[in-house]
Amino acid sequence: MAEQPPAQEITDVDALRAFAHPMRQKIEQCLRRGPANSAALARELGESTGLVSYHLRQLAKHGFVEEVPELAKGRERWWRAVPGDRRFPPYSRQTPEMREALTEMHRLSLAELIDSARRFEEARDTLGPWADAALFSRATLRVDPDQLHAFFEEYIALLYRYSAPEHGNAPGARTVLVRLLGIPETD
Repeated sequence: MAEQPPAQEITDVDALRAFAHPMRQKIEQCLRRGPANSAALARELGESTGLVSYHLRQLAKHGFVEEVPELAKGRERWWRAVPGDRRFPPYSRQTPEMREALTEMHRLSLAELIDSARRFEEARDTLGPWADAALFSRATLRVDPDQLHAFFEEYIALLYRYSAPEHGNAPGARTVLVRLLGIPETD
């Protein structure tokens, strides 16, 4: 079982803005697959090395990525994502600036989710046994805010349970994108 880090609430507006930036979201997602240098990231993202390097420094400034000195060769810098259980303040404690940054981040995350689902459907015929691996569930819970919070904490713990290195090294293992979206129904 992967050790679950303590929850870290991000309240710094500059850090939220840095994390919510579209290019930085893509960079951080690439680095979750493993360390890379700015040239490799630039090729993967179709951007200039200078632009990617700038965004890497901004992410590092707020602790979202870090250098990997043991992989460095000469002036070449390697980077990795800093794992963490990052949380955001509840809406009632967010400033207007926080809300703006988080709204943009949520918009980007939903767009990325839709794009990932589209790419999966387009590639499904070529995925062999993974073509059957897409999970989809729609559920309705009737809970109070404390119960919803407990549900979320159990979900996070479950993610860490299956994030253990021994699961990722199993034959035939591959990265699976998992998202949870829970929205209270409004009248």
